[in-house]
Amino acid sequence: MKDNRTPQDMPEHSGISHTNTNAHDESYKLLFSEPEMVADLLRGYVHEPWVAQLDFNTLEPVKNDYITKHLKKRQNDCLWKIRWQDEDRWLYVFLMLEFQSSVDPTMAVRIMTYLGLLYQELHKQNQLTPAGKLPPVLPLVLYNGERTWHAATDIADLIDDVPGGLQQYKPQLHYLLLDESQYRDDPLPEVRNLVSALFGLENCQQPDDVKRVLHALLEWVKHPEQRSIRQAFLVWLKQVFLPGRLPGVEFAQIQELHEVQSMLAERVKDWTRSWKMEGIQEGRLEGEAILLKKLLTHRFGTLPAAIEQRLTQASSAELESWAENILDAKTLEEVFTRH
Repeated sequence: MKDNRTPQDMPEHSGISHTNTNAHDESYKLLFSEPEMVADLLRGYVHEPWVAQLDFNTLEPVKNDYITKHLKKRQNDCLWKIRWQDEDRWLYVFLMLEFQSSVDPTMAVRIMTYLGLLYQELHKQNQLTPAGKLPPVLPLVLYNGERTWHAATDIADLIDDVPGGLQQYKPQLHYLLLDESQYRDDPLPEVRNLVSALFGLENCQQPDDVKRVLHALLEWVKHPEQRSIRQAFLVWLKQVFLPGRLPGVEFAQIQELHEVQSMLAERVKDWTRSWKMEGIQEGRLEGEAILLKKLLTHRFGTLPAAIEQRLTQASSAELESWAENILDAKTLEEVFTRH
């Protein structure tokens, strides 16, 4: 499962924005094909007592090609197994990586489907516990979208309640959600955690913050045997992170992770100017959306939640078009349908 390709071997996507889903998916899959990343994810972000009972030296990737027989396999899903300390038993960690712009309301259904297929395959291969039972599985969704995750995290919440005794047959299956945006203000831990560095970079608001986190990351992956994880971070930085911060800059000449730090020092003025203009643009859009919401509310009354969400997600051109439509529209619907 581990992909040992270097950035030279990976396809270049010059000018990719921070929201390019394919590049983001592939780079995250590369990162989480590293056992160090999976171990740090569990140790640093799954705050449950049983994590201390795991033997992280036994982390092992598991092929999940069986999914292709039933469903289209998502290339950014990772399946690992790890042994309990002093026990001949395994815990399976099914890691689903989500980078979509909108929240998937059916995630709990998908989790239940994949978990059922996994258990079917484990039973078929007789990979059972010493007691002859199926092993436990941790379904974990790592979400990197721009909007806060609000979908149900248990399949039971998606099933309607009914009177009588039928309720006892209602299935329950909970998955663990890790929304990266929830860790935006978390400081870097004193103890090394590579996932904290990844989250920290994703959530950085200023160039100086990027340099600080990158300095810690370089210290954490400086050993020769960590070359693979250094290359995985480099792929993500070159194909996803840097193009979104410095559009139009060519990064093909960067071959090592430490060279990113040198490049940033040389381009700190361009970097700061780019982020400042990005902040100004975001502030302008937010102001336009707030003004349009006030005009719509004054004209048509309280707005439905779906309309408010549409305003917050709109481009400048859309907001301008809708503002012009207010002059002639007789209904709220006409504001958004007139051309």
